[in-house]
Amino acid sequence: MKLVTVRQLVEEFEFRVIAGKRGLEKEITDYSLKRPSAELVGYLTYLTPQRIQIYGRTELGLFEELSPHLRYDNLAKVMIGEVPCLIVTRGLPIPPEFIQLAEERDIPLLASDRSTTQLYYLLIRFLANRLAPSTLVHGVLVDVFGVGVLITGDSGIGKSETALELIRGGHLLVADDAVEVQRVDEENLHGRAPQSIRHLLEVRGLGILDVTKLFGAGSVREEKEINLLVELEEWEEGKYYDRLGLDPPQTSTILGIPVPKVTIPVRPGRHLASIIEVAVMQNRLRSRRK
Repeated sequence: MKLVTVRQLVEEFEFRVIAGKRGLEKEITDYSLKRPSAELVGYLTYLTPQRIQIYGRTELGLFEELSPHLRYDNLAKVMIGEVPCLIVTRGLPIPPEFIQLAEERDIPLLASDRSTTQLYYLLIRFLANRLAPSTLVHGVLVDVFGVGVLITGDSGIGKSETALELIRGGHLLVADDAVEVQRVDEENLHGRAPQSIRHLLEVRGLGILDVTKLFGAGSVREEKEINLLVELEEWEEGKYYDRLGLDPPQTSTILGIPVPKVTIPVRPGRHLASIIEVAVMQNRLRSRRK
């Protein structure tokens, strides 16, 4: 996880620094944002002061509705020292209470001409990429029928060869060999390939293949949500395998998030790409029944 300071945010988005310049080296530790409407009227239960605060028309309009003697007091309870910075959108006029408290408490007060919705989206994307928990998984990530399938298993088990068959069948490659997995919120994981191996597929006997040159630009995706984990393992004689589909669904936890899992034994004669396609359809059917 890289460190992000308010100063870096100012440089990235070309914000105007209105007040609180002494706080520009503050670290941003949370990639979520806060629009503190309820907090401005005294409801502080969900203040979450570690988040960047965004003020648009709604928030400033609500603030202007407060009586003059409440404005400073209410805002002082919201603009506390832990707040990394405040951003006012749309080039809106900034009330003097904001400037005063920003200077008193060394909280950077920033301004942008972007709309609140646009800026919210851009900030979430930027901060999630920089701050979201992440890990590197040895495997292959493929988009199968719109479902992100992470294929794992021991080296040489046939992960890349299976991915090649899926790509030939019209599905999309996201990452081969190494998958950068990132937890973008409390429920979702996204995966992508490291820049150095993006769009490449290593197949023993053929070497490293450029998937875009072989199958076209429409055969790859830059990023995909991970919806299903498929683990390939060597077939073991005498080991129990579910043959009737009566066993409870498996899950595997990645970065604290449970992901539906299917274990597929590998032996000669099994067409793994077709089995994975059916596993995706079966997982979709189970999801609809919940």
